[in-house]
Amino acid sequence: MLLAIDLTSSYGLVIAASLIIILSYFSNFVSKKTNIPSPLLLIAVGIGIHQGMEYLGIAGIPQQNLVLEVLGTVGLIFIVLEAALDLELSKEKWPTIWKSFVVALVGLVLSSLLIAVILNLTVISDKMTALVYAIPLSIMSSAIIIPSVTGLVPDKKEFMVYESTFSDILGIMFFYLLLENADSTKAGEVAMNVAANISLTLVLSIVVSYALVFVLQRIQGQLKLFLTISVLLLLYAVGKIYHLSPLVLILVFGLMLNNTKLFWFKGLRKFLDPKKIKTISHDFHVLTLETAFVIRTFFFVIFGITIVLASLLDMAVVFYSLLIVLVLFIVRLGALFIFKRDSIFPLLYIAPRGLITILLFFSITSNYPQFVDPSFNQGILLFVIIATSLIMTVSLIQNGLKPNTTMDVDNVEELPTETHSPDEHES
Repeated sequence: MLLAIDLTSSYGLVIAASLIIILSYFSNFVSKKTNIPSPLLLIAVGIGIHQGMEYLGIAGIPQQNLVLEVLGTVGLIFIVLEAALDLELSKEKWPTIWKSFVVALVGLVLSSLLIAVILNLTVISDKMTALVYAIPLSIMSSAIIIPSVTGLVPDKKEFMVYESTFSDILGIMFFYLLLENADSTKAGEVAMNVAANISLTLVLSIVVSYALVFVLQRIQGQLKLFLTISVLLLLYAVGKIYHLSPLVLILVFGLMLNNTKLFWFKGLRKFLDPKKIKTISHDFHVLTLETAFVIRTFFFVIFGITIVLASLLDMAVVFYSLLIVLVLFIVRLGALFIFKRDSIFPLLYIAPRGLITILLFFSITSNYPQFVDPSFNQGILLFVIIATSLIMTVSLIQNGLKPNTTMDVDNVEELPTETHSPDEHES
C-alpha cells in the first residue's frame, strides 16, 4: 500500500518526513540500549532510503548539497546553543574549562597539520588545499558526543561537553579564517586579521547577548523564543557574510542565559528579572532540544541518501582513512596524557567525527570551488566518520556505560538532554 503512494507529491513528502522522524525517535531508543550513536543509525536509514529510491526509480533530492548545508548550519547553531545552555561557569569548574579548551585546541591544530601532510603526500598535491581538507576531519562532533556521554561520571561528562563544543567552535573558526586569509602572503598580516576578527566578534557577541537577554525578558506574550532564534540566525548569517566568527555569539548568548549570576553582576542585576530568566532558560532548553533533534534527523538521513557505498570498497580509501584515524587518536592520546592524565580512558576513544565535518566538506564544494580537489575520494570522509563512531561505541559498551541504565533518576538535572522545571534547573 505504501509503495503506491506518490512520494513526489506534497502528501507523499509529509508522509515520508513523518516516518523519518518516527524512525529517528526509535533510533534514539536503540542508541540508548546499545550505545550505537544515533547519527550512524540515521545514516543507515538514509542509505536504505537511497536504495529504495533507486528501486522505485525516484530521482535524487533536488539541490541536495544546498539542503544539507542549510540544515547543517541551522543544526550547528542549535547544537552549540543546546550545549551552552547546559554549561555552568564557576571557579570550581575553571580547571575543567581550561583543560578541555587546551586539549581541543592542541588536538585540532596538530591533527590538522599531520593529516594535511598525509593528504599532501598521497592524494592532494597542493599543500593549502590539503590543509583545507584536513581541518574538517580534525573536528570532534558535539552532535554525537553530547548525547552519548550521559553515562559518564560528572567530571568526565562535563569535560567532554566542553571539549566537543570548543572543538566545534575552534574548528569552524580555524577553517573559515584560513580560507578568508588564503591570499595573504605575510604571517604578520594573517595574525593581525585573525586577532582583529576574534576580538571584534567577542565584543559584538557580549554586547548583543546582553541586549538580547534584556529585551527577551521584557517581551510580552508567548511568541518570544522563535523570535529570538530568528534574530540569532540573522546575526549568524550577517556575521558570516562579513567574515566574522558568529558561532561565538551563539555560545556567549547561551552561557549568559544560563549563568546570569556571573554575567549580571552588581549594578547590572537591577535590569534582570530572575523569575522570568529561569522560565525563559527552561523554555529554551525544551526548544533547542526538540529542534536540534529534528534538524539532526534530516541532516544525517539526507547525508545517508547522498552516500555512494562503492567508495568504501576502494582499498586506497580504506588505507588512507585508517592512517588518518590512527593520527587522530595518537594526537589525542598525547594531549590527554599531558592535560588530563587521570582520565585518559575512556575519554581517549570518545572522539567521533560527524555533522561539522560533513558541513564543512559541503561548504568547500559550494563556496570555495578553487579548493575543490577531484582526486579526494569522499569515501575517506565516510570511513573516518564510521570508524571513529564505532570506536567510541565499542569503548562505551566495554566500560558498561549505558545512559538508560546507569543514570540516577534523582540526578536527571545533570543530563544535557533532559528538560527541567525552572526550579529544578536553578537547583
